[in-house]
Amino acid sequence: MKVKDITQIIEDWCPNAYAEEFDNVGLLVGDQNTEVTNILIALDTLEETVNEAIKKQCNLIISFHPIIFSGLKKITGANYVEKVVIKAIQNNIAIYAMHTTLDNSIEGVSAKMAEIIGLKQTKILIPQQKTIKKLTTYVPLKNAELLRAKLFEAGGGSIGNYDQCSFNTEGIGTYRGNEDSHPTIGTKGQMHHEKEVCIGLIFEKHKQNNILKALFKNHPYEEVAYEITTLDNLNQQIGMGMIGELSQPTDSLTFFNHLKETFNLSVIRHSNICKKTISRVAVLGGSGSFAINHAIKAQADVYITADLKYHDFYKAENSIILADIGHYESEQFTKNLILDYLTKKIINFAPALFTGQIILSDLNTNPINYL
Repeated sequence: MKVKDITQIIEDWCPNAYAEEFDNVGLLVGDQNTEVTNILIALDTLEETVNEAIKKQCNLIISFHPIIFSGLKKITGANYVEKVVIKAIQNNIAIYAMHTTLDNSIEGVSAKMAEIIGLKQTKILIPQQKTIKKLTTYVPLKNAELLRAKLFEAGGGSIGNYDQCSFNTEGIGTYRGNEDSHPTIGTKGQMHHEKEVCIGLIFEKHKQNNILKALFKNHPYEEVAYEITTLDNLNQQIGMGMIGELSQPTDSLTFFNHLKETFNLSVIRHSNICKKTISRVAVLGGSGSFAINHAIKAQADVYITADLKYHDFYKAENSIILADIGHYESEQFTKNLILDYLTKKIINFAPALFTGQIILSDLNTNPINYL
């Protein structure tokens, strides 16, 4: 398998269309047509990570955090970012980063945190907006059923727990082709009336290319009239953070001890313990101060995240417990999540196509130490 084959599997799982605007995801270093020997899964791509890849004969590193966040104007090895890029290129090692595509996945970073804690009935804490689109088109009545079916096959008509959803209105379409037209129905130069169906269906924005390919391939008209609009619906499958319930209410001290044990924490920075028992828990891997009000609105008893500043803790206002467990600590299971998914999709289902190994990095890349 080539680098592009592996990255396509990743992007089918976590489409790059859902990365945050500030982020830099996808293939950052390397040739997409390179044959992959072995894959190294890491949380961060540092120089030590590249050395590990060389030692283990991996020519593709799949990293959660991107080593390149902003544009490089020169690559001289003057800092740790440039050193990584130079060493990777010298050793023909490709680097792919996921980051907020995995943060925004319903099976992503926060979902893994929720699983480790043992939360049930989980759902996304901050569903994304502006990621659901609607196609409206007009097709002859006799072709409507086939076109709908093909649009459904392309991923259209799905929302939440429902699929093959559409709205259809019958009417009369009129048109007249000029001397350069080649109408499939009717005669050029003559006004034509056709019984048509106006089909409207929704789709997730990363499926737009497939939707349009299916539309143009299966629509009978020479010129296809259509429009695509962006809806305000919340996308319950895409977004930041998770919220869920414990199997049974637990007193706060017992819950925090459970948190320290499962995440191997030496310390938890937290706001006032204003809840005697914990039932409803919100989580968000990495820097999550922006979601404090969302956790409060969702009536969470505790919100677990990282990188909270001094004044962030005041936002609890005795209505929620804020718990900062550390950036690395909150995301430490992410590389296991990536490994498990790729093992299932490549090793278990396509062993003949990939003869290499998918290897979990042994490195602890946490830059913060505790005394």
